[in-house]
Amino acid sequence: MLKQEARLKKRDFYLERLIAFKDTELIKVVTGIRRCGKSSLMKLMVRHLEENGVGQEQVIQMNFESMQFQRMNAEDIYRYVQERLPDDKRAYLFFDEIQRIPDWQDAVNSFRVDFDCDIYVTGSNAYLLSSEYATYLAGRCVEIRMLPLSFREFLDFHGYEVREKQGPGGELRKRIYDAEGESYAPKELLEAYMKFGGMPGIADVGLDTDKVLALLDGIYSTVVVRDILERERRRGQRQITDPELLRKIIMFLADNIGNNTSVTSIGNILVNERLIDTDKRNGRPAVQTIQAYVGALLESYVFYEIKRFDIKGKGYLRTLGKYYIVDMGLRNYLLGFRDVDIGHGIENIVYLELLRRGYDVAIGKIGEREVDFIATNAREKIYFQVTESMNEPSTRERELTPLRKIRDNYEKVILTGECDNPVTQDGIKIVRLTDFLLT
Repeated sequence: MLKQEARLKKRDFYLERLIAFKDTELIKVVTGIRRCGKSSLMKLMVRHLEENGVGQEQVIQMNFESMQFQRMNAEDIYRYVQERLPDDKRAYLFFDEIQRIPDWQDAVNSFRVDFDCDIYVTGSNAYLLSSEYATYLAGRCVEIRMLPLSFREFLDFHGYEVREKQGPGGELRKRIYDAEGESYAPKELLEAYMKFGGMPGIADVGLDTDKVLALLDGIYSTVVVRDILERERRRGQRQITDPELLRKIIMFLADNIGNNTSVTSIGNILVNERLIDTDKRNGRPAVQTIQAYVGALLESYVFYEIKRFDIKGKGYLRTLGKYYIVDMGLRNYLLGFRDVDIGHGIENIVYLELLRRGYDVAIGKIGEREVDFIATNAREKIYFQVTESMNEPSTRERELTPLRKIRDNYEKVILTGECDNPVTQDGIKIVRLTDFLLT
């Protein structure tokens, strides 16, 4: 018996981006960590097409996770599609996890040149659009980077509804309601989001710790075994062969999200734990080896690297960037659920939210002080500080000081988990984290 399709849940933010590029010559490439919803997005796009007059015979779908297609090569894919092309109508081609097929780019490029078609591709690895592949697709594709659920999507997927209520002083405050009408403060649900994370599959198992951990274990094993170790073997690489070393580096980065980190500092710790040898020429950690492992984690979208920017000098710095993990639930699976380091957890959530909203993000350096995030796009620049609480006067002053030092007129915002009195001070907005995430 064939598997029944689960009910598709909306991901309007990403779907609207796909729709915006529909029927253009650009190849639509959706990237992101495994199980973040790329395949479901493809199905949502197919449904949109069919609801808007595209016939089923015009849609050709291939999921390369299926045994039906796994053993194909580029020529097989070309023949498969060619045999199914509709007569005198545009074809819509959907290729899921195509990076598993050697020389896939040859087939995709041929479709673009030979047929009247609109092409959609997903992949779980940044290598899909890097190195030699980029040469084939340069200027001919648009990348849509998909992340796990935002806080707003998390609420939607789990059946919660956000409503605004007027408080005693006339201010509007948000409340969240479940299907039974039970009311919650946004902070309560944010705590659940920070604990369980935003992998879409969690909505199918519910907010049960054991079930969520089992699901995250499957995601972690798939990413590490299939997307890193197996891929390196297929590429003929020999740098990433030790699963235990890979696990140690993952654990180190997960434990140090938001901390200034370098490949050298990772290497020094691993040498001290005798997990990696030193370079015989200089007695230092083998930086190239560690860089290869970290690079593989970035390629697989498990971690994201953020660079430092000198606000006064107006240039990027080479020293001490930071790493953030793609999903807080995955971090909790790796390290265990704990209440410490909430500040860096909040930072992690804000960083991913800024990426979702289309910003390029950097760490800001202003003299000896640091600004958590500089978020820029074609229209605006915003400086962000992120903190667990703004209720203590000393904390308030600490967070305001770096932003006061910036002399330009761009928007400056402090996002805080706790704040009794969110106001604008010295031109700097103080905003509750939940209000920002639900905007």
